[in-house]
Amino acid sequence: MRIMMAVWPLCALFGSLGIVWLYARWGHRGADEAPHWVTVSKGTLHCGSGCTLGDLLAECLVFLAPSVAIAFGWHWLFADRTFATWVLDCILAFAFGILFQYFAIAPMRGLSVREGIKAAVKADTASLAAWQVGMFAVMAIFQFVLYPAWLHERPDAASPAFWFAMQWAMVGGFITAFPVNHLLIVKGLKEAM
Repeated sequence: MRIMMAVWPLCALFGSLGIVWLYARWGHRGADEAPHWVTVSKGTLHCGSGCTLGDLLAECLVFLAPSVAIAFGWHWLFADRTFATWVLDCILAFAFGILFQYFAIAPMRGLSVREGIKAAVKADTASLAAWQVGMFAVMAIFQFVLYPAWLHERPDAASPAFWFAMQWAMVGGFITAFPVNHLLIVKGLKEAM
């Protein structure tokens, strides 16, 4: 799948050597040549790459133009800019996740654009939601508990500490999305990769 050429480097941003090893060992093998845990991992990473790209773009956009967060609830719904940024994170992660899934599922099934988008939404919505839940849980632990205790502040996107936490948050997203992807693949809603 061509889209996997974007998936592997995006996921290596948070998974580093583990993703490099998975790619080197199983990246060029099809679902019929790999153990089930590998096909589920690939499906989860496929979902996660869209989440990763969406979250990276949202965090950088709000850092560079904080007023963007107002459109997503800062001041009028949330007192804390973090939560408004997370709304934008979800929107962009969902958009990129569905786009990535479309480019996997439509060619494999020979679907039209409309049918491909419907299949992509059906295949990836639960996975994307599970990823975001795990990611936000880990980010909340870092931003609202650990960093205030350790650093006496909450780092923003200009800080390496923020991106360190984001790497662990993406691992959290992978962990929560893995069982969902297992079910989606077993039920035939998502293609094994």
